[in-house]
Amino acid sequence: MATKQQKVDLLISEIRTLDPKKVKKAIKALEEHGNGTVIRPLYKILLEGKLDDELQAEVFEFLCSLKDTSTVVEIMDLIDDPEFRPVRNWLLMSVWNMKVDFSDYIDDFVQIATKGDLMEVVDCWTIIENMEGPFMEENILESQLHLKDYLENGDRSDTQKAELMSEIALRIKEIDMNLQD
Repeated sequence: MATKQQKVDLLISEIRTLDPKKVKKAIKALEEHGNGTVIRPLYKILLEGKLDDELQAEVFEFLCSLKDTSTVVEIMDLIDDPEFRPVRNWLLMSVWNMKVDFSDYIDDFVQIATKGDLMEVVDCWTIIENMEGPFMEENILESQLHLKDYLENGDRSDTQKAELMSEIALRIKEIDMNLQD
């Protein structure tokens, strides 16, 4: 009798075949058996770019549907992993599409926004705007430090990014004021 992880590994290998029928069937099965352990191998498949657009979209949609709290640490590990930098926008989009709380990582998203391109800022803004908390004071203080560093040293020549960074700063200030109450 195969363990749950063995079933998941077999389903991932079915996706690697690139056979559309096998990929679709495996994704359907992962909806029942999948958990945080599928994130890295599926993003690795997306990173390789071998799936056609339709199958890529199905894999991504599945990743966005994960509700297991173990996904949070896995996603954050990939966001920080330089190997997955080419799919960082997909990772960020999956965060704001997931029904999982990433509030403990608000400072990470502020830092990504300060250093990222416009699309990363848009994604981070969307993530931060939709966070409900509770927030930890040290994460908000860290967020404020990232924003201060951006103001002092960041490239503010992109006016759209600068405007969004101002919105993020206002949201962090609002959260901070609510923590003070």
